[in-house]
Parts: sequence; C-alpha cells; structure tokens
Amino acid sequence: MAISFKGAQYPRSVILFAVFFYVRYPVSYRELEEIMSERGVAVDHATLNRWVVRYSSQLASQAQARKRPTVMSWRADETYIKVRGKWTYLYRAVDRDGQTLDFLLSERRDLPAARRFFRKCIVLNGVPERIVIDKSGANLAGLQAVNTALKLTGDGKIVEVRQVKYLNNILEQDHRFIKRITRPMMGFKALHSAAATLAGIEVAHMIRKGQIANGNVSPFQTFAALAG
Repeated sequence: MAISFKGAQYPRSVILFAVFFYVRYPVSYRELEEIMSERGVAVDHATLNRWVVRYSSQLASQAQARKRPTVMSWRADETYIKVRGKWTYLYRAVDRDGQTLDFLLSERRDLPAARRFFRKCIVLNGVPERIVIDKSGANLAGLQAVNTALKLTGDGKIVEVRQVKYLNNILEQDHRFIKRITRPMMGFKALHSAAATLAGIEVAHMIRKGQIANGNVSPFQTFAALAG
C-alpha cells in the first residue's frame, strides 16, 4: 500500500529526501535545515522532525515486506540509546550473514521485553533453527517462553538457543552503524519518536547492506520507492 502524503505542504520528493538524509547520515536537525536551505528548500527543524517521526515507521513496514529472505540462524543482542536523558535498550537481531531481521526499543531489559522482541522477530521472519545470544538471563528466559508457546501452538518445532558471546561479533559490528547515526542527535525526547527514528535508520542500513532489491538505482531511489 502506498504511503499517503495528503495534506503535506511540500512535494513528496522533498519530504523523502529530507527523511532519507537524516536517517542515513550523522546530522542534527539544525544541520539538515541548513542542507535543505542550500538546496532551495526553506523548512524548519521542527517540521523535519515531524516528517521523520511520521514517515519512518511506515517506510520500515514496507521495507520488512520487501526485504530479501534471511538465513534461519540468528544473532540477537541489545545496545543502548538515550531517551529523555536515560539509557534505554535497543534490541536488535541479524542473521548469520549480518542481514537485519528486526529491532525493538524498550525502557527495560527484562523478560517481557525479550519475549516481545523474539515474538516480533518470529512473526516477521519465521521460526529460526537457532538463535545466538549472550549470557543475558532475561534473553534466555524470553526464548524459553517463546519455545514453550511454540510447543503449544506450533508444529512442535522449537528454537535452539546458544549462549556464545563471540558468535555475536557480527552484531556488535552492526550496532556501530546505528550508533554512528544517532550520536549527533544528542538523545531523544520521547520513546515513540525514538522508535520511529530508529526504524528509519534501520531501513537505510538495510538498503546499504543490499537487503532491498530495486534494480540498479541509488540508495535514495530505493528508499523513495518504498513509499509506493
């Protein structure tokens, strides 16, 4: 389904360019305001923020539907993102080859958050053969809860859980791209806007990794095509 830009005061191409630039490169909203001005577009940083928050999640949904198939051996871990001056937990998962599976931003690192994250990943990507995690007890308990649910509701297939930290090195490297983009943002003001912005960053990262096929076009063209 195409994303609606009805009521927007600027052309769709301008909005998508601004959103893409913000989620792909390490810039602040005020720096992006300057960049847009240099391109002849007078738009304030507050409007740019509204565009990113409004459209990033919608573009992420489209990206999930269009991404290439992933391998059924996963790596899952968390990194830290500051929201309202406090550290929150960004759960992320990639497959064995480093392809993005999904993410979840949570105020807590506990069993409910881990369970919610793994269920979300499985709904979007199918049941994997195995998931590698670190020594986190919450993540282990979350996967055990998921396996219990799979036994009761699925075809008997459960997920093999491995707690081997060094096997998650590929995910630790992947975190670095996300942190590089969020660093100039100086923290987020609200959890919902943080989650929306991170969704856009994940989309740009997926495009960078070649997960979304769109012919021989530029990363921005691939991003814009997600809007339908």
